[in-house]
Amino acid sequence: MNRDSHGSVETSQSAVVLDPDIRRFAEAVQAAYAQHAMVADTPVERAREIAEIVRRPWAQGGPAMERSVDRTVPVAGGAVRVRVHTPRGMVDGAVDGAALVYLHGGGWTLFSLDTHDRLMREYASRAGVRVIGVEYSRAPEARFPRAIEECCAVVHWLQAEGPALGVDPARLAIGGDSAGANLSVAACLRLRDQGLAPPLRGMLLNYGAYDGGTFDLADGLVTPPGFTLTYDEMRQFWRNYLRGPADVADPLANLLLADPAGLPPALMVAADCDTLHAENLAMAAKFRAAGVPVDLVVYPGTTHSFLEAVSIARVANRALDESAAWLRGVLRKKKGPE
Repeated sequence: MNRDSHGSVETSQSAVVLDPDIRRFAEAVQAAYAQHAMVADTPVERAREIAEIVRRPWAQGGPAMERSVDRTVPVAGGAVRVRVHTPRGMVDGAVDGAALVYLHGGGWTLFSLDTHDRLMREYASRAGVRVIGVEYSRAPEARFPRAIEECCAVVHWLQAEGPALGVDPARLAIGGDSAGANLSVAACLRLRDQGLAPPLRGMLLNYGAYDGGTFDLADGLVTPPGFTLTYDEMRQFWRNYLRGPADVADPLANLLLADPAGLPPALMVAADCDTLHAENLAMAAKFRAAGVPVDLVVYPGTTHSFLEAVSIARVANRALDESAAWLRGVLRKKKGPE
């Protein structure tokens, strides 16, 4: 694992050098969106429908599970759906109950358990752990901090009901991509303050959105060609998620303002050609300054969402293998009393 390596990829507006496999992925996704005429003012429900269609081919295939079941978890004011993937070789009630709670990306607005189904199954199979995906409420219908509250409720539910699913409450990690990485850290902050016991073992953070200041980004910033997430999109996602400008000052939303002391170890997977690249480096520095163990890995030539290209991209496979090895490490059984 090449920790803290920024690689040699040129990411200026005039020259973005993408990994060839990732370029194929980015071009295919962009071409698929173009077929559906998705524009900035597309209604959110239609945007979600298009996103499901575009992402469907990338969520297919991959490892088969021993069992995949959807469950409903009660939360304050309603319920959320979770999907529990059990890899082959594990059965309910197994002694080895390590699990990863996974929060999908999509700018708090798009995507679902279905768009990220393969990614979750890849983690389950490669790491040999159960993966519990969370269908948290999306923005703009449900704004900050609703999704955080739901994710915390799922963790508490797993601590109470996990053993019936074969999940050991003492061997839980949390993770996600993009907005899901933001929610993972925010949930850890809230659970820390609630005195969660036993605490979570780790945070798997894929190209996360950490800088709420993006909400107020000035218009006119140019996204380099080849990037799969634009500044305009990120600004709109923040506007969907936050209730208003005052939330930019809330450290559970704008994580660069948070005090992460006491959070579990983190693996940060960052994309080299990504509008969120700089804030991933800033978040890693903040973790280190607070004494949180962190491994930052920047994969050269990759874009936002590059892990979804696992069916065609060697770099995505390498990143998943390295993340799985890290997960196995933080979730391994401890000797003696917990």
